[in-house]
Amino acid sequence: MTVTHSELGSGFPPVRRLELERPWTWLSAGWQDMWQAPGVSLVYGAIFTLVSFVITAGVLLADLAYLLLPLVAGFMLVGPMLAVGLYETSRRLETGAPVTLGAALFVATRSPMRLAFLGVTLMIVLLVWMRLATLLFALFLGTTEVPPMADIVPTLLFTPNGLSLLIVGSAAGALLATLVFAISVISVPLLMERDVDFMTAVITSIQSVLRNPKPMLLWAWLVALLTAGGLVTLYLGLIITFPLVGHATWHAYRDTIGR
Repeated sequence: MTVTHSELGSGFPPVRRLELERPWTWLSAGWQDMWQAPGVSLVYGAIFTLVSFVITAGVLLADLAYLLLPLVAGFMLVGPMLAVGLYETSRRLETGAPVTLGAALFVATRSPMRLAFLGVTLMIVLLVWMRLATLLFALFLGTTEVPPMADIVPTLLFTPNGLSLLIVGSAAGALLATLVFAISVISVPLLMERDVDFMTAVITSIQSVLRNPKPMLLWAWLVALLTAGGLVTLYLGLIITFPLVGHATWHAYRDTIGR
C-alpha cells in the first residue's frame, strides 16, 4: 500500500507502508552494494575506523576517559550524516554512474545547505548528550575524583551509584537516539538526492517511522547491533559494519519513499 500525497500534503513525498521483514531485505541489498564496490566501501569504513582511533587516543591522552563511553554512544547520533558518501555510492550503483572514492568523499548533494543544517542539528544533539552525560556523571559519582579507566566499568556495574548512572544514562541516551533516528533515517538520503526543504525532509522521515513502527523499530535495532558490534571490536569491525549499514540505509530510504 502506498500513501497518497494528500495524507501529508501535496509538497511531501509519498510514504509507503512496509512489511515487517523489509529491514532484512535492506541489509541484503546493502551487502550486495558493499561487494559491488569493495574498494570504496571498505576504504570508507577504514577511514572512519582510523578517525575513531584518533579521537579515542585524544580523549585518553587528555585524561578524559570518563567521556569515552558517552562519545562511543554518541557515534550513533551523528552516524547518519557520516554515511552520506555511502548513500551516494549506492545511488551510483543503482543508476550505473561511475563509482569512485572521490565521489563518495565529496558528494554533490541536491540540497547542500539544508543537509548541512541537518548535520549541525545532529551535532547539537551530540553536544547536548555529552553535556548531559557529564552532568549525570557528576550527579551520581561526584565531582571530586574520576575513576581510572580500568575502574569505570566495574564502578558502573557493581556499585549502587554506578548502576543508577547506567540506568538513567541509558534511558536518556535511548530517548535522544530515538529522536535522532526518527528525524534522520529518511531525511539525510532524501536531502542528498532531492531538492526539498529541511522541514519537508524531517517531517517525511518522522512520518515514515510513524506509519511503519514495527519495521522501523526492527531496523533501528539492527543498526544499533551492527554499530555496537563494530565498536566493541576496538573499532575494527566498523570497516565492515559501517559501510554495510550505510548502503542498507539507502535501500531503506528507497523502499520507503521510492523514486
